[in-house]
Amino acid sequence: MHNESTIFLIFVIFFGAAILGTIAMYTRQSLLVAYMLLGAVLGPFGLAIIPKIQVVSDVGEIGIIFLLFLLGLHLQPKNLLLLLRKTVLLTAASSIIFAIVGYIIGVSFHYTQPESLILGGAMMFSSTIIGLKLLPTTILHHKHTGEVMISILLLQDVLAIIVLLFLKGGQSGHIELSELGLVAVSLPALFIVSTLFVRFILLKLLARFDTMQEYVWLVSIGWCLLLVQASFWLHLSVQVGAFIAGVTLAEHPISQYIAESLKPLRDLFLVAFFFSVGAYFNTAYLPEVIVPAILLALGALILKPLIYRFLLVREGETKGVAWEVGVRLGQASEFSLLVAYLAGNHSMISDKMSFLIQASTIITFVVSSYWVVWKYPTPMATSAKLRQD
Repeated sequence: MHNESTIFLIFVIFFGAAILGTIAMYTRQSLLVAYMLLGAVLGPFGLAIIPKIQVVSDVGEIGIIFLLFLLGLHLQPKNLLLLLRKTVLLTAASSIIFAIVGYIIGVSFHYTQPESLILGGAMMFSSTIIGLKLLPTTILHHKHTGEVMISILLLQDVLAIIVLLFLKGGQSGHIELSELGLVAVSLPALFIVSTLFVRFILLKLLARFDTMQEYVWLVSIGWCLLLVQASFWLHLSVQVGAFIAGVTLAEHPISQYIAESLKPLRDLFLVAFFFSVGAYFNTAYLPEVIVPAILLALGALILKPLIYRFLLVREGETKGVAWEVGVRLGQASEFSLLVAYLAGNHSMISDKMSFLIQASTIITFVVSSYWVVWKYPTPMATSAKLRQD
């Protein structure tokens, strides 16, 4: 069977994940690390059993979409608005600090000013996937912890959209203010229109046919993907669209049934996502960037928990919640990989800088996931005491 056929890709990813996952469970290792290691070994820069990874990456993005949709189903709109107001200054302050740290490290290793600025921009964000995939939602404490994390990550998503617009503008030599204005208008408009549609149309349909579980499942997926596509058309993050789709349904009791029924589908696609993260890891530049990559990773892993703890305590959170949120957000982001990809494709940074961002991001993914899995309750904990979904 040809190496690029869909059946072969699915076989390699999930059979390989099952084998490495079994080894990880016996050796008490993180499953996320096993998935990334599998991608690195079998991807185009390893054994090249899967030479083209774009298809896998696209499939993995669906996992991110469903993850944000399910998290939205657990968060009431009123709580979300209160938390966003509470964390807006915190998110802005922390993002500036992380950007400055990244910029200083870039300059210290004699990268150009534009490259150092882009490096700083890539370090501003924390991972939605690592942070929320490893968060249990079944007990009250972690529901609140998750609400705080979601509010920070959503604001980071908006900030990331602005950064990506600047990268696109940097290629053409100017920033389209109309695009920034569209983002500022379209985000609240999408939320308001979606809320009205759910209240007056969608909930009535679900109430009428709620005995047909297949219909409820189908409509919920269709609703999620409709807002994802609408977000894409409005130049918003597709993750934001998926989250809004969940939040607008959260007040209805049927949201809990939808959340439970979609969990296996979410996990299926997230395996592909983490496989693709590992598969993009090109070791050719590793000797040249290993030192700054480790420094950047340490900056994220050490400074982010400390800074988030300090800022959250000032906002009234307990020290325990503030520190746990900091640890769970103590890594770089999928957006960091996207910044490296776009800036590299537009020739705004060198291949070496692009790989530096990728390497430091993956290091933080691995170390952060270990830290969280071994210390805090997660759905993927190797310890029965800490395993909570």
